[in-house]
Amino acid sequence: MAHELPKLTYAYDALEPFIDARTMEIHWSKHHQTYVNKLNEAITGHSDLAAKSALDLIAHLETVPDAVRGAVRNFGGGHYNHSFFWTVMGKEGRGEPTGALKDAITEEFGGFDKFREQFTKIANSGFGSGWAWLVKDKDGKLAIQWTPNQDSPVSQSLLPVVVLDAWEHAYYLKYQNRRPEYVEAWWNVVDWKAAEKRYKGELFKI
Repeated sequence: MAHELPKLTYAYDALEPFIDARTMEIHWSKHHQTYVNKLNEAITGHSDLAAKSALDLIAHLETVPDAVRGAVRNFGGGHYNHSFFWTVMGKEGRGEPTGALKDAITEEFGGFDKFREQFTKIANSGFGSGWAWLVKDKDGKLAIQWTPNQDSPVSQSLLPVVVLDAWEHAYYLKYQNRRPEYVEAWWNVVDWKAAEKRYKGELFKI
């Protein structure tokens, strides 16, 4: 198998009460695993694709054969996006960014509170299923972005810093159709130390 489900670095219940243990278990072991399985199925028989990382595949979708490009975009994006999502949350959340990331947010958005307000608005108003991102472009400029389905900013040569999964499967067991409550709760589990490492580092690889 070319791709595998990454291990969580915290227990299913580590993000309680904001994200419940049962949702974490199903989200990681069922939904994410399905994306991994479907990606592996899509690239079976394509030895050149099987040799590439998920990052390489979705960052260069134009090089993927037409016959499997849609599947790689959807399932490879699902694998990559979820893998990144797990790493920017943790039980040590509930704070605010510090250091270089804090300075960049202040410069771009006028402070953390204004950034949070804008990010929350995009996360709640994004149509259908998708993801809300804080990204950095090649010039170091920050932006907030919504991507539908399993599309990823890395396909646009952007560096993800923080992401919120706004698919219903990420919150429905606890919050049902109340996405705004989920988004508000999610701010309590953002790992800003991990986010700053992403901001100051390279593209997340898997």
